[in-house]
Amino acid sequence: MLDAALASVDLSKLVLAIGGLGTAAYGLVDATKALGGGVSRAGFGDIKKVISQLIAPASASGGRASAITRESAYETLRANWMNGMALSDQKSVAKALIKLNLTPQSAKDMASATGVDSDLLRGVAEKLKLSGNDKAADKTLTDAESNAYGRFDLLLSALLDQAYQRGDQRYRNSAKLLAMVFSVGLAMLGFYYVLGSGHNMLGFLTGLLAVPLAPVAKDLASTIQAGAKIAQLWKK
Repeated sequence: MLDAALASVDLSKLVLAIGGLGTAAYGLVDATKALGGGVSRAGFGDIKKVISQLIAPASASGGRASAITRESAYETLRANWMNGMALSDQKSVAKALIKLNLTPQSAKDMASATGVDSDLLRGVAEKLKLSGNDKAADKTLTDAESNAYGRFDLLLSALLDQAYQRGDQRYRNSAKLLAMVFSVGLAMLGFYYVLGSGHNMLGFLTGLLAVPLAPVAKDLASTIQAGAKIAQLWKK
């Protein structure tokens, strides 16, 4: 009975139906964001790890003057991450927050995290503190300090790029995994409701197929329809 039913199914419609299942599963994944952030929290740990190496907690600040503590930086960057700000903009904000925390007291830890000379970076921090901005400090930096600050900037960009790329990959993988769970559950429930028990494996396989198929379902269905038309013309 099942074989006969499947034989009469329009393949293009079947593809669209499976794609629709995947789209519904992704919709449920997106809905989890209303529950304390849900899946959008995934991946931020990679960013948090890098920030923790560069910005000291308030309790260990050693009296350094900074408007941004590690905790407040976390909150700002987490909000940007969960709201889906463009990655390039998120990295720019993170970089600015870290540089705001570059002081003579924090220079050693930042130099250790980025691999630049700590004495030179501390000298840069002292001149930044006196001048108040990068442009004014550039006029007072020695060649060695200028080179060290340039290397710090490049290495900081590399660290943040690595963290955000890893975080983004972890987020996308987590979203796909959760979508697969929803998709399989919906498919198995649908098969049980329509065909009764005994078709759990078919429902499971349909749910697995729905997640990767959802983004290309329409194109694939159109391709199948075009192929069917060509086959019909060939038969004539």
